[in-house]
Amino acid sequence: MAQKILVTGGTGYIGSHTVVELQNAGFEVIIVDDLSNSGIDVLDNIEKITGKKPQFEEFNLADTQKTDDFFNKNQNIDAIIHFAASKAVGESVQIPLHYYRNNLVSLINILDCQLKYKIPNIVFSSSCTVYGQPDVLPVTEQTPRKDAESPYGNTKRVNEDILRDSIAAYPQLKGIALRYFNPIGAHPSALIGELPLGVPQNLVPFITQSAAGLRDELKVFGYDYDTTDGSAVRDYINIVDLAKAHVVAIERLLKEKNKANYEVFNLGTGEGLSVLQVVKGFEKATGIKLNYKIVDRRAGDVEKIWADTTYANDELGWKAEKGLEETLLSAWNWEKRVRGIK
Repeated sequence: MAQKILVTGGTGYIGSHTVVELQNAGFEVIIVDDLSNSGIDVLDNIEKITGKKPQFEEFNLADTQKTDDFFNKNQNIDAIIHFAASKAVGESVQIPLHYYRNNLVSLINILDCQLKYKIPNIVFSSSCTVYGQPDVLPVTEQTPRKDAESPYGNTKRVNEDILRDSIAAYPQLKGIALRYFNPIGAHPSALIGELPLGVPQNLVPFITQSAAGLRDELKVFGYDYDTTDGSAVRDYINIVDLAKAHVVAIERLLKEKNKANYEVFNLGTGEGLSVLQVVKGFEKATGIKLNYKIVDRRAGDVEKIWADTTYANDELGWKAEKGLEETLLSAWNWEKRVRGIK
């Protein structure tokens, strides 16, 4: 019998790519998603890539009763990957209560059910936002966490604390928090990718939508940061590379190779690139000239951050492999397929 993994938020951007990699690795997957930032057609496209459609249930995990009903009905789950969360930095500044309710209560409900239904293993989708604006770069797993620059970032930090404290209190639980840097790109099949509803909050979907003519102008937030060209610097990681790290983390827990009941890993490339470098990289990869405008800084953004990936590379035996231009081209191929552009 294949081991069964619950992927919350599994029709979302990172979730869908992880479901593909899990199914390719021989796991059975069940997805819970409320479809608030994704579409049901993702399931068909996962099936086209892997030959198998994952099980699916639609509800919000912040609903305590529905979450308990689900786990009561599905008591053969071996491990959980928890992605489901509201995730837009700018929006979280405007509607913080929604972010705290949605992102914190969902994890608490899951942990309650893990204890009740004896599911020991969880991989948590965290973020480099927990480091705030670090004093020293690159960031290691020992870099002190700081007060977050946004309510979204704070929910990741508080959820890490909830997970750490719960695992300390209940030795039957084991968990890994994966701190992502900036996932970009799409599956090479162009069947799944990043498709935000409404105006994109992330750089690359804004770039591809601008290239596709959906946006009149790409806004580059900030021109006076202490960086080589004045624009903010991030560590951009290919989405498939990132997804594969989740399979490695799940196998680490299931095979009891973890060194502690609670572990943390940075997932990035180890290289910082500026927003303008990504814009130029897209233009080079696709041959398309972008119409962009440099505007004032955006609330909640940090100046620069990138990962030291040594620990994840050595301990997990995982490494980001795909380069920037290949990744940006995959994002453009996805956008073209979605928009019907030849």
